[in-house]
Amino acid sequence: MYQTLTNRLREALAGHIREKYGVEPAIVLERPPKVEMGEAASPVCFELAKRLKRPPRQIAQEIANGLGRVEGITRVEVAGGGYLNAYFDRGAFWASTQAQASGEWRAASGGKEKGHERDAESAEERGDVWKAGRAGERGKVVVEHTSINPNKAAHIGHVRNAVLGDTMVRILRHTGKRVQIQNYIDNTGVQVADVVIGLLQMEKVTPVWVKNRAAEPKFDYYCWDIYAKATSFFAEDKARAAKLRGETLKSIEEGQGQDAEVAQVVADAIVGCHLRTMARLDIGYDLLARESEILHLKFWDAAFGMLKKSGAIQLATSGKMAGCWIMPWKEEENSGINAADTEDAENKEDAENSQDKIIVRSDGTVTYVGKDIAYQLWKFGLLGKDFHYRMWPNAPQGQTVWATTSGANDAQAPHFGEPASSVYNVIDARQAYLQKVVAAGLRALGHGKEAGRSIHLSYEIVALTPRCAAEMGYELTPEQAKKPYVEVSGRKGFGVKADDLLDNLEAATLAEVQQRHAEMRAEEQKLTAHAIAVG
Repeated sequence: MYQTLTNRLREALAGHIREKYGVEPAIVLERPPKVEMGEAASPVCFELAKRLKRPPRQIAQEIANGLGRVEGITRVEVAGGGYLNAYFDRGAFWASTQAQASGEWRAASGGKEKGHERDAESAEERGDVWKAGRAGERGKVVVEHTSINPNKAAHIGHVRNAVLGDTMVRILRHTGKRVQIQNYIDNTGVQVADVVIGLLQMEKVTPVWVKNRAAEPKFDYYCWDIYAKATSFFAEDKARAAKLRGETLKSIEEGQGQDAEVAQVVADAIVGCHLRTMARLDIGYDLLARESEILHLKFWDAAFGMLKKSGAIQLATSGKMAGCWIMPWKEEENSGINAADTEDAENKEDAENSQDKIIVRSDGTVTYVGKDIAYQLWKFGLLGKDFHYRMWPNAPQGQTVWATTSGANDAQAPHFGEPASSVYNVIDARQAYLQKVVAAGLRALGHGKEAGRSIHLSYEIVALTPRCAAEMGYELTPEQAKKPYVEVSGRKGFGVKADDLLDNLEAATLAEVQQRHAEMRAEEQKLTAHAIAVG
C-alpha cells in the first residue's frame, strides 16, 4: 500500500510541475527521519530551483498550495529549505493494509468484494481502497532477487539483497499472493568475461584445468581473487582491456569457442556455490533465468525488432557512439540520477552510460539493459516467446530449482511463462538509472501499465568502517582511512564473503551455546547455534 500511495504522489507532483513550470524532473521520494514529518518527502524543489533560478522554499510553497487532493494523502506541507512532506491518511492506510492481508479487496464505499480486473475503471472512479491498477495483482507476482554475477563468491552485500528479497516473498505469500521467485543469472556479461580472460590470458590455464578446478571446493573463492587481479590487469592498459573484453564477450554471446566453453563452466559452478550459500539462510528460488537463453532463444532478437520498429532506439552514425544502437534519453528524465554511480554496481552492468543509453554496442554485443528489456517483456507475457526449462542439477538438499535452457524442454516444468501481474526487482540503489532506462523501453513499446507494475525495490549498499576493514586485514589508502566507511566492491576484491560471515557467526554462537548449555548434546548445540546465527 505504501508503494501505491507514493506512486500516486509521484504522479501528482509530476503532473502539477509539468503543467505549472513546463519541466519534468525525476520525482525522488524519501522517508523522513521522523514520523511526525510525514510518510514521504521530496527534494524536487531544490532541482527546480536550479532550473527556474528561484528559491526552493518559494517553489515548494507554490506546489503545496496548488497541488490539490491526492487520494490517500491528507496534506502536503513545506519543510526546511524547500522539502515537500506528505502525510498519509493513516486510518485509510491501515484499513487498506488489513484488506490486502485478508484478501478482501473491498470498496471503501460499498464494502463489496471486487471480483475481476474488468471492474478496474469503475473502481477507480468510485475511489476504492485499492487503486484500480491493484486489481491486476490477483495473478502471479514475480520477485526477482539475489541475481549475483556468477563470477565470484557471494559477499555481504549480496546477502542483504537476498534477505530483503526473501522477506518480500514471505510477506507477499502471507497476504495470499501467488509468488514466483526468479534469480537472474548474468552468465554472458562482462564480469564473467573478465574471469575468463583472467584464467586463459593471465593464468594461462586450459579449459580442462578450469573444469577440474571448478569441481573442487571453494572455486568461488578462487575466482574472487582472479576477478580482482583481472580488474588491476585491465587498469594498466584500457585499450587492451577493451579489445580483450570485446572479443571474449562476442564469443560468449555466440556460444562458440574456448572462451564460451570456459564461461559456461565458471558460471554454472559458481551458481551452484551461490545456491548453497543462500540455502544456509533458508533462501531458495523457483527459477534461474539465465541470460544466455535470452540470446540463444532469440528473445533479444524479438525485442530488438520491436524497439527498432517503434523508433524507441536509433543507430548512432557519428560521435563516440557511432555504430551503436542507442535509446535517446532526455536530461530531465534522468534528473537526479548520475549514470556514473552505476559504474561499480556489480549486479547488472559495466556502466557505459551516457545521456543516450547504449543498448547494442558497435561490435554487435548487447548491453545488460537491452537484455533486461527483453526479460521484462517476457515476465509480463509481452514477447510472444517462452524459455525451455530443465531441473537444475545438484540443487541444495530439500530444494527443487528450475533453470532456463536452450536445450530440450522438460515437460514436467511449471508454467513459468504465465504473464505476471506485477514484478518486484530487488536491486541496489546504484542501479536506479538502469532501471529507469528499462522502464522507458517498456513505455516506448506502448506498455506503460506494465512499466508501472515493474517496481524497483531499492536498497543502499553495504560498507565497512576503516577499523573493520583493517581488522579484516585489508590495506587502506590514506584517503580511504579518513572516510567514515569504505564501500564493499567485489571488483576490487574488497568485502566480506558471505560464507565467511556465516561461518564466523555460527562459530561465535556455538561457543556461547556450549558455555551456557553444556548439558546439550553436541548435535543439538550446533543446531541451536545455527538457528541463532542465521535468524
